[in-house]
Parts: sequence; structure tokens; C-alpha cells
Amino acid sequence: MSLILILAIASIGGAVFFFAELATTPMRNRRNLVHRAANYGRLRTVTGRELPRFRERALDPFVAKAARLVLRVNPRLSVEAVSQKLMAAGMRRTSPTTIIGAKGILGLGGILLGFALGGAMTPKVTVLIALGLGAIGALAPGVYLNGRVKRRQAAVSAELPDALDLLSVSVEAGLGFDGAVQKLTEHMDGPLIEEFELALGGIRIGEGRSEALKKMSERSSSQEMASFVRAIIQADQLGISLGRILKVQAGDTRLKRQLLAEEKAMKAPIKMLFPTVIFIFPAMFLVVLGPAFLNLSTFFKF
Repeated sequence: MSLILILAIASIGGAVFFFAELATTPMRNRRNLVHRAANYGRLRTVTGRELPRFRERALDPFVAKAARLVLRVNPRLSVEAVSQKLMAAGMRRTSPTTIIGAKGILGLGGILLGFALGGAMTPKVTVLIALGLGAIGALAPGVYLNGRVKRRQAAVSAELPDALDLLSVSVEAGLGFDGAVQKLTEHMDGPLIEEFELALGGIRIGEGRSEALKKMSERSSSQEMASFVRAIIQADQLGISLGRILKVQAGDTRLKRQLLAEEKAMKAPIKMLFPTVIFIFPAMFLVVLGPAFLNLSTFFKF
């Protein structure tokens, strides 16, 4: 009897707790949402100090140590050179030590992966596989970065004629060069516009126009951009009309873009020749000469 009474009391208590939780769930959800909204963007604190993130506590020091090791092993590699490539690639939020450290980490990871894959093979083959994968891992960040630089340079060169047209129209309409650049940043976007925004920001904080444009040319690493910057600097020094210079530069860059497109179009048949020979011709030979070989095989059997 007492056991039944205890079970009944426990059941009633559980039911009361369940219904109380169910009834107070909306209120608790609202309180949690208000608390999250009030503390949004704040870091957790421990004994009055900010708690570093896992990346700051573990990943960044490990990558920095790997970068120092890579710089010792390869003295030709420098932080300044990698930083210039990052600026040319538009990866301004990426640290040079991250790229350098990634070379070491991926290289070591490739070596370990090669030993793991070649465990069942001969020692010489295992060592060759490990060295090959290590070299691929060490070169992969540099190849990726160079690819980003080339794509950005191509994008800057392709956008420059249209940007120069808008600058020329704005200057001829009465705007100054800075105002024309501001109008350009409002109506266009892309890698070229990002470079103009950085140059305009430098001019606004007191940097000379020629220095800001030279830095923009160094960041973009584009021949067309370098020619445009030289023309603008010479126009400022000699007092030549900016509108005329911009119009001439726009025509030259548009002609270069057209010639580059024609060059790529002329290279297309040659590039298509290799996949045609590798993938299409064998199938054609098999379809055309296959029946003949079958007939010859039956003829020689007889």
C-alpha cells in the first residue's frame, strides 16, 4: 500500500513539473532571446578578462611557428613578398604568416599522407610518394595565390576602359578628379573599384594624389593601370587637361582589350586540338576501323 502511495505521489509530482515546464516555456524562450539580443557581439569573460577564441589560443600560434620554420628553411621566401602578392590578389584580411605557415603545414601533411599511402609498397616508392605529396602541399598555397593575382589583374584590365569612360565624362562635366573617382565608386563595383576606393581614402586622409595612385598601381600589378597612373601624374605635373588624357587612355585600353580577346580567340583552336586528339580521335578510329579489324581477324582464322 505504501509503495502504491509513493508511486502516486511521484507521478503527481512529475505531472505537476511537466505542466509547469510546458506553461513557462514561452516566457523562458522570450527571456533567452532578450538576453541573447542584449549580449550580441560581446565576448565571454572569465574573471574580468576576455576569453580568447580557439583560433587565437591554438591555431594562430601554431601557424606562426610553422611560418617561422618555413622562413628558416627557405630564406628566399619573405613576408614582404607574400604581403605584396596578397595585396595584388585582393586578400587584405589574410596575414602573410597564414600563407607561409600553410606551406609548411600542408607540406608536412603531404609527407605524412604519402607515408600512410605507401605503407604497403617498397621503401623507395613510399619515399617518392611522400616527397611528391609534400612538394604538392608546400606549393599549393603559392599556386592558389598566384592564380588569384592573375585573375584579379585580368579583372582590373577588363574593367579599366569602362571606368575611364565614366571618369572622362565626369571630368568633362566639371567634376574634379577626386569627385569623378567618387562618382565612379558609386556607380560601379569590382576589383578595380576597390582599388579606386582605397586610393580615394588615402587622398582624403591627406596623402598626395600621386602617391595614392602609385600605391594603387603597385597593388594592382597591371600594365594598363600603371600606364593610366603615369598619364595622370604627368598630366598633373604638366597641366594637361585630364579629360583629354582620360579619353585617350580609355581608347588605348579598349583597343588592348579587343586585341587580347582576338588573341585568345586565335589560341582557342590550338587549345582544342589536344582534347580532340586525346578523347575524340580514338573513339572515331574505333568506330571506323573496328569492323575492318574484325573482318581481318575472321579472314585470318579461315
